[in-house]
Amino acid sequence: MQLPDYPFRGHRVEVRPGVHMHYLDEGPRDGEIVLMLHGNPSWSYYWRHLVLGLRDRYRCIVPDHIGMGWSDKPDDARNASPRYDYTLASRVEDIGALLAHLGIDGPVTLAVHDWGGMIGFGWALEHMPQVKRLVITNTAAFPLPAEKPMPWQIALGRDYTVGEWIIRGFNAFSSGASWLGVETRMPADVRRAYVAPYDSWANRISTVRFMQDIPLSAKDRAWPLLEAAGKRLPAYADRPAFIGWGLQDFVFDRHFLDGFRAALPQAEVMAFEDAGHYVLEDKHAVLVPAIRRFLDAHPL
Repeated sequence: MQLPDYPFRGHRVEVRPGVHMHYLDEGPRDGEIVLMLHGNPSWSYYWRHLVLGLRDRYRCIVPDHIGMGWSDKPDDARNASPRYDYTLASRVEDIGALLAHLGIDGPVTLAVHDWGGMIGFGWALEHMPQVKRLVITNTAAFPLPAEKPMPWQIALGRDYTVGEWIIRGFNAFSSGASWLGVETRMPADVRRAYVAPYDSWANRISTVRFMQDIPLSAKDRAWPLLEAAGKRLPAYADRPAFIGWGLQDFVFDRHFLDGFRAALPQAEVMAFEDAGHYVLEDKHAVLVPAIRRFLDAHPL
């Protein structure tokens, strides 16, 4: 499938028996590594402009989480084979398996968006010395701030009956995000690229499981990892960090941006009143060169 601004050759790795992850590995093998982790309901396509802006010098590792993008989309029924448990812990393990496959055990720049923050900082709990720089875009690495109300759209998506039927039956989350996640309307071919991997009930399993796995309290399976990541976050204040934020994001809004600013007071911040959740869609023309300058100014 021809995708706008995505001229990459994908790779695949078996991250657990019978389950394969798709990923990009762009740039020189000896380049400084930038690990880019997407969220839900996007995929590696979200990072395409940044990859194109960095791959002449930097090695860009960009996975599609299992169930997302061009990675396998296994069922999670008890009798499924292969079977995948769609949890934050599984996502963290998958990143470890990918990096082990690539032989990457040295310094990385961690770039995150949406669920990528929880996955990336969850992985970093056991690998903090490897994380030398941070690039943070509209995400979370700590629990929902007390003053932040839960958006009704997220609450509905967590529902195991109505929410699952809407998301898996109509692709409502991926399709809706392609409209509501930006302030500048996506071109039709870009919007089609975002939703292309989620073309059937079976292929939408991860878009709903991600929502059902959102950790809101200690009763949720992902809570211990998210709570631990949040407590650890201020310890990254001694290393370079860049924050790019779309202020029209109705989920990861100013409350989350303020949380990152408090934990990382020395971070370089670019926040945009006219950008939404997919900030790299709305503002890639500004953010990509800014991130490039940031990386160049802080060599490993």
